[in-house]
Amino acid sequence: MISQYQERLRERFLSVPETPPPAPWHPVWSQRNPIGGLLGIGFAAAPDTGNDLVMVVSHEGHGLFDTLTGEKMARNRDPDPDDSTPDAVADLACPGLGPVAGTRVRIAGLFGGGLHTTTSDSWTLEVVSPEWPDHRVLLSTDGGIPHNGPHGEHWWHIFDSNYSELRTAGFSPSGNTLAIATSSDLALWSRQTTEAGPPVKANA
Repeated sequence: MISQYQERLRERFLSVPETPPPAPWHPVWSQRNPIGGLLGIGFAAAPDTGNDLVMVVSHEGHGLFDTLTGEKMARNRDPDPDDSTPDAVADLACPGLGPVAGTRVRIAGLFGGGLHTTTSDSWTLEVVSPEWPDHRVLLSTDGGIPHNGPHGEHWWHIFDSNYSELRTAGFSPSGNTLAIATSSDLALWSRQTTEAGPPVKANA
């Protein structure tokens, strides 16, 4: 039995369409990047620029992507079995690769953990389940639920995982990248600019 307040929230979340995040957020890829058997993701900072990098852990190995250009920077299809998934260690971390080799990256996803859900300038990300077990991801600047204002002004329904299991959703520590990962793909948005041109087509 749910309360009238909960029912109103449920109806509100079900009534609004999925919509892209507003400016200054822009997609890193022109479409969601398919990654079969995705287990989790984590963020690292590029040693030379400090820009956000995202590490992906899947049944197919480990990958590292630049969150400005979408470029795949490194790939390890055969990681050490002791470090192939983050559940073997207390901090849910896996060894970094490519430019962040020699460090460890905390991974959020199937085995637990989490990403940042707020930024220093008041962007907030929430996961709701008005049609359990499916999840919806909400982005807002109004402080979060209950989202009393009109949809599309201070809060946005940006993702519906009705086709795949949600693994994690959140911001990078810098607050410049927004990531949503499911068991089958990864979506990224950035609010940094790049001279690399329009979003590139994703490739896993």
